[in-house]
Amino acid sequence: MLDRLQSLADRYEKLSELLCDPDVANDSKKLRDYSKEQSDLQPAYEAYAEYKNVVEELEAARMMQAEKLDDEMKEMVKMEIDDLSSRQTDLEEKIRILLLPKDPNDDKNVIVEIRGAAGGDEAALFASDLYRMYTRYADAQGWRIELMDVSANDLGGFKEVIFLINGRGAYSKMKYESGAHRVQRIPTTESGGRIHTSTSTVAVMPEAEDFEIEIHDKDIRVDTFCSSGAGGQSVNTTKSAVRVTHVPTGIVATCQDGKSQNSNKEKALQVLRARISDMKRQEEEAKYAGERRSKVGTGDRSERIRTYNFPQSRVTDHRIGLTLHRLEQVMNGEITDIISALSLAEQTELMEKGE
Repeated sequence: MLDRLQSLADRYEKLSELLCDPDVANDSKKLRDYSKEQSDLQPAYEAYAEYKNVVEELEAARMMQAEKLDDEMKEMVKMEIDDLSSRQTDLEEKIRILLLPKDPNDDKNVIVEIRGAAGGDEAALFASDLYRMYTRYADAQGWRIELMDVSANDLGGFKEVIFLINGRGAYSKMKYESGAHRVQRIPTTESGGRIHTSTSTVAVMPEAEDFEIEIHDKDIRVDTFCSSGAGGQSVNTTKSAVRVTHVPTGIVATCQDGKSQNSNKEKALQVLRARISDMKRQEEEAKYAGERRSKVGTGDRSERIRTYNFPQSRVTDHRIGLTLHRLEQVMNGEITDIISALSLAEQTELMEKGE
């Protein structure tokens, strides 16, 4: 581990030199790549510097302990050694986590798609609840939300809602939310007081930059149509809504949120890039995993990553067996504990694999 840390530190310092080079400063791609690489290395570099300092102080304290000291000084040195030893252990654990393979998409913005699945109107209402949960969580993180597209039903639920979360590290936290979310509650439309089970699916994709996924004009078909609201009623008589089809893959993205056709086209292209990038990533994973993994499943009631049980005020994440009895707070966006537990579980699994 120490050899790897020293190599990392050498690279960090070399990057500092490169970023001061006028030739690099005049090359936007190199400047961007080197800056990002150094930024990614910085936490481990700083932890290693602190670790070396603690080790030096610990060695000096142990040398002092070997000298002839009065009882009071011996106790002080022992306390210092205990404190430094504890710090060393904590730093070693921190560094092990920092050295784990990092998802290259972790720092990216994300595009989130939520769809009502099994359960009809109740599933659509739950989709709108999830949207509210994520927007409140994003606000608490200092992230910015930009609505890309929405299809509502007559009850105010969302058949589908697509939005961008703009904020550093958004993907590193939101990536755990992809999958089928199951809700158990008495719907407002239920007159008999029976508990229903419905699902909504969530797909979280890292935003793809223009230079990562290049889309040529010859490969897309752009269709325009009038935007529509709940119940299919026209909300605008001009053809501002845009549907973009990527002909080589058949992937489609639609946007009708804005009043400008150009704005809607740009947003649709953003979603299209993310979907193409996600498809390519899944294909790469399939090469190594041996089978293609679905992003959100079919939305069937039996498939779920998390259950929200309203009668019991309970939220259960089935991937790690975590149960919280504070549903109201979770639905208000307080999902940090869940995401932290999922992140820790992933880190633990990586360390156990020795990766």
